[in-house]
Formats: sequence, structure tokens, C-alpha cells
Amino acid sequence: MCGNNMSVPLLAEAVTVSGVEKETAAVIFLHGLGDSGHGWADTLTGIRLPHVKFICPHAPPIPVTLNMKSMMPAWFDLMGLSPDSPEDESGIKKAAENIKAIIEHEARNGIPPNRIILGGFSQGGALSLYTALTCQHQLAGVVALSCWLPLHRSFPSASSGNKNLPILQCHGEMDAMIPVQFGAMTAEKLKSIVNPQMITFKTFPGLPHSSCPQA
Repeated sequence: MCGNNMSVPLLAEAVTVSGVEKETAAVIFLHGLGDSGHGWADTLTGIRLPHVKFICPHAPPIPVTLNMKSMMPAWFDLMGLSPDSPEDESGIKKAAENIKAIIEHEARNGIPPNRIILGGFSQGGALSLYTALTCQHQLAGVVALSCWLPLHRSFPSASSGNKNLPILQCHGEMDAMIPVQFGAMTAEKLKSIVNPQMITFKTFPGLPHSSCPQA
């Protein structure tokens, strides 16, 4: 029963890139608003490691306030993209629980949480940060691209207390959607939640709200 993906809704539909050898580690990568797991699965296949499984779930379609309530794949509702915008607290927490269910499923199937990296881009990166910081397990690390920390005012008290969580934050200096200053503010906030030496914040000149091979 442990191997049954149907008990984990996001996992049943996720794009999974299997390792070519016995899988002893996993990367769970969360796409951005309006996207799907397919695009990132293609990118991650290019850096495939023999023993690593890549899991790229799809966010469900929901009405997004920021886009005039249009239905689109989103991990949670977005009301705005500034540090003081109202936030979808219940949606963020529910989404985090769904990602934690994937982590638990992988743990039951032989990949311990300390061998699982959580990553994401934009809204997916935001959810990866929130999930890892509130997860009861110590994860291998977080790769957070062009994003922010949701419900930032609830930290550090909302944190599960794993101070030695490595976090790599990458941000384009020409990002007009999530300004790099927002990323820098997030990095400073993260230093109050985990040990500051665990935080790496890299910026990329000329890069807009997208990824690049160097990242």
C-alpha cells in the first residue's frame, strides 16, 4: 500500500523523472503560477543524476484574484505581489500539507527526508520555502528561485525549528514581477529563522523573471 501514489493526490498526476540507478535521493520541484510540472521536468532532465528522482507536481487550477479571478494552475491564491499584500493563509497552509504528503510518501518508500531537496520557481519557490520551514523533518535543502517567503510575519514562531536547513536563493536583478529587493528582504528574514550561514542569496545581472542555465 505504501507505493500507492493514488493516496497522494498531487503525486498521482506529477511528472516524475526516474533515476537510472537505485534512487537514494529526490528533488521535488514546484512550478510557477499558470505553469505545469512539464516544463521544469524537461529542464531538470538535463542535470539528471543517476540516483536522484525528480518529482514535478502540477498545481490545481483555481481562480486567482491577481488575474481577475481567472482559473489557472496555482498553488494558492494571490492577491498581490508586494510584501504587504493580503495573503491566502488557508490556501498556503493547505498547499504546504499537500507537498508534505509527497515527502512522507517518499520517506515510506525508502528515501529519507534528509535526502530530499525541495525547490521551486516564483510561487512554487515561495511554497517550497514555507513548506520546508514548517516541515517537521530536516530536509536536505531548498532551492528557491525568484520568490518570497509567504506569511513572513508568522516567522520565526511558525518555523518547525530546523536551524540547519541549507537554502539557496537565486534572483534575477531585472525581475519586474518579483523585484530583486523583495528577494533580498526574504533572504534577511530567512537569516532570522535558520542559521545565517545556511543562506546563500545569488543575483543574476540582466535576468528578468525567468531562469537561466547559470542558476
